Amino acid sequence: MSSPKPHLADLRLQQARPVLKWAGGKTQIVPDLRDRLPNKFNKYIEPFFGGGALFFSINPEHGIIADNNPELINLYTAIRDDLPGVINHLEIHKNDEEYFYKVRERDPNTLTATEAAARTIFLNRTCFNGLYRVNKSGQFNVPFAGYKNPKILDAENLIAASDCLQGTEIILGDYKAVLASHAEPGDLVFLDPPYLPVSKYSDFKRYTKEQFYEEDHVELAAEVNRLHELGCHVILTNSNHPLVHDLYKGFKMDVLQTKRHISSRGDRRNGEDVIVEIPPKQRLNIQLAPEPLDTQTLKYPTTRFMGSKSKLLAEIWSVAKQFDYENVIDLFSGSGIVSYMFKANGKNVLSNDYMAFSANLTRALVENSEKILPLERAHKLVEDVYPNDHFVAETFADLYYSTPDNNFIDSVRSGISRIRNPHQRAIAMSALIRACLKKRPRGIFTYTGMRYNDGRKDLQTSFGEHFLHAVESLNHAVFDNNTHSKSRHGDAMTVQPRKNALVYIDPPYYSPLSDNEYVRRYHFVEGLARNWEGVEIQQHTLTKKFKSYPTPFSSRKGAHDAFDLLFRRHRKSVLLVSYSSNSEPTLDEMVDLMSRYKKYVDVIPLDYRYSFGNQGHKVNNNNNEVLEYLFVGY
Repeated sequence: MSSPKPHLADLRLQQARPVLKWAGGKTQIVPDLRDRLPNKFNKYIEPFFGGGALFFSINPEHGIIADNNPELINLYTAIRDDLPGVINHLEIHKNDEEYFYKVRERDPNTLTATEAAARTIFLNRTCFNGLYRVNKSGQFNVPFAGYKNPKILDAENLIAASDCLQGTEIILGDYKAVLASHAEPGDLVFLDPPYLPVSKYSDFKRYTKEQFYEEDHVELAAEVNRLHELGCHVILTNSNHPLVHDLYKGFKMDVLQTKRHISSRGDRRNGEDVIVEIPPKQRLNIQLAPEPLDTQTLKYPTTRFMGSKSKLLAEIWSVAKQFDYENVIDLFSGSGIVSYMFKANGKNVLSNDYMAFSANLTRALVENSEKILPLERAHKLVEDVYPNDHFVAETFADLYYSTPDNNFIDSVRSGISRIRNPHQRAIAMSALIRACLKKRPRGIFTYTGMRYNDGRKDLQTSFGEHFLHAVESLNHAVFDNNTHSKSRHGDAMTVQPRKNALVYIDPPYYSPLSDNEYVRRYHFVEGLARNWEGVEIQQHTLTKKFKSYPTPFSSRKGAHDAFDLLFRRHRKSVLLVSYSSNSEPTLDEMVDLMSRYKKYVDVIPLDYRYSFGNQGHKVNNNNNEVLEYLFVGY
């Protein structure tokens, strides 16, 4: 006794799968295709629809599907518009050879839309290898397969497919006409044309009576370039054929090992598919039109840090905001102001620096989203005298600060070490470092004594006042942008890439005219941030500095090789590089390096005078006025 037929409304809605088994169907590489999709797009357009594996997998909100096979278009239209009718006709079909050939001989043009749709599914499920093939007259000519128990009616999947197709525009037509009429900037276009044959056994992919020859693939490549220029994101698949590599050279291309499910011989069912990614051509406004900074960015405490980009933030953001990304990697965060700006604009930031005091500051203001240092705790750090090791007072006596000030630093160091919360501890240490820089003429530690004391207010203000004011400024700058930004103290060369990211690179500039030794300038506050652990003070030096950290940017070749490594590692991200006109590699060399990994490289010059410098008289007596570049690779 047969089971009662389930009501359509009672069937569980599942994720749709392709309705047909299709020569060249993409079911097995759908995960690879999904990995290459943009995070957002406007319309989804697929003009060589076939089995539609990717469409059914992603179920786009706004879709246009097309094919020049009228039976396919009728099938999907009927499933969308009259699924009960299709199912009713499918229920009468049976897996019988004589019956199969009677159905095959029927002219679909004489049938109703639902009858013809049911016929298409029936023939596909019961013919040899599920193959769809027509002769030059357009007649279906695949023989009966004789499968034991093929699933002719898969009601659950048909319901899911019908749900996917609701709201989808379904078009019978040539791909060029469809794309000319419907493709717009921001659309995602998936192109899965009949593959270029790689062997004499490949001719089975005759979906319609019209053939798709090499010249058609050349025309398709021209259309792909038009879509690229238009601003569409295009994903294309084809066979691993030399012509495919030639037509799409310059675009990202991956070769995948695949299993061919439709072949008369099992030993010929292995193949190679090529996936080509064609991103939309970016339209950058290289004529910069910087806008005023947002109020949150303006809360970042002012800083005197060599190479700080605080005066270029509007220009940097005016370029960066033209791209679509969620994550930012700031490889050389320095003062932290650029990382903070990206966080203020809603980005998820990984802020990295090899200097501990820089990483400490971004831990306080980029990674930290909620913790402040209570002012009563700050006052306690200033007013109490904590037992300590007197390290600063003994090691740096009479070098940078008075004895009372050295004792103050030692006491506050000890008090900070007692703070358990890492973000509150980072705020306290950042405030102490800020006080040290404020109390130091020129804010650097390359000399001893107070020879540059010009009587300015910062030098007359007490350490305690500087510390408390810094805590207030830092507390005021703490905010939550609902992401999970992180601060990292480490080597930029070991930072791993992230998906959907912009990578900002502002390295120590190498120049034969001046040095880029941040440790030499800031060794005292760097030692303070790391409690002088892991460093060896050079006792024979007047400044009691410690050895500089090893960096590839200490030589021309090292800088060249480092940029090459960074560009290669982060080649899938937007690259944004701050660079100086008096640095090496040169501008042309930098463009050449970036062009190895990015299709487009723009160079944007900015007039900029550095806040600090060294040996300025060697740079043509120009008081260190140099041209700053922004390199953009995408």
